Amino acid sequence: MTREDILRERQSSPTPMQRGDKNRNPADVGFVDLLREDLRTHEGNWTAPGFIALAVHRFGNWRMGFPKAVRAPMTIAYRAAHAATMVLWGIDLPYTSQIGRRFRIQHHGAVFIGAWWIGDDVTVRHNATVGLVRRGTNRSPVIGHRVELGPGACVVGDIVVGDDCIVGPNTVLATDLPEGTAALGNPARQVDKKVLVGG
Repeated sequence: MTREDILRERQSSPTPMQRGDKNRNPADVGFVDLLREDLRTHEGNWTAPGFIALAVHRFGNWRMGFPKAVRAPMTIAYRAAHAATMVLWGIDLPYTSQIGRRFRIQHHGAVFIGAWWIGDDVTVRHNATVGLVRRGTNRSPVIGHRVELGPGACVVGDIVVGDDCIVGPNTVLATDLPEGTAALGNPARQVDKKVLVGG
């Protein structure tokens, strides 16, 4: 699916988040290989809360490829595991958010990821929120490839964050961010990426 396809699908959807009626794991890799890649992305630490939350998310999507009769016990297991990740580590990563490959939650605690779509090689840090501005609003965000969300970042609304962007610490972003740029502050303003990465 191209970015244009994703945006078109989001605009035509009657719901602010994806429906969760099919497997939205990356299609170019199998479930077990995807989990292995996720584990490598989390430095091989299978006890990392970010890896566990992502594995539960991947399982939540994978189960949607099975008939309902087979899926029923898997759904019970998914819901229990999803609730446990929220209680134990403060990570809410619903399977209705479509997440690309090599996604990493760098630090756990107060993380909610309710995006429409997230690209590959995205890093999220603690206290980050991605989702709707408020209940009943139109759409959740689209996050491009190789994006970094700093601690306390809040990315909300019917917006697109382009590839290779950085959303700085404690930044509230509610407007599109062009690819290759950085945002900092509340409200967000575009800044030179060097401010956030040094150099």
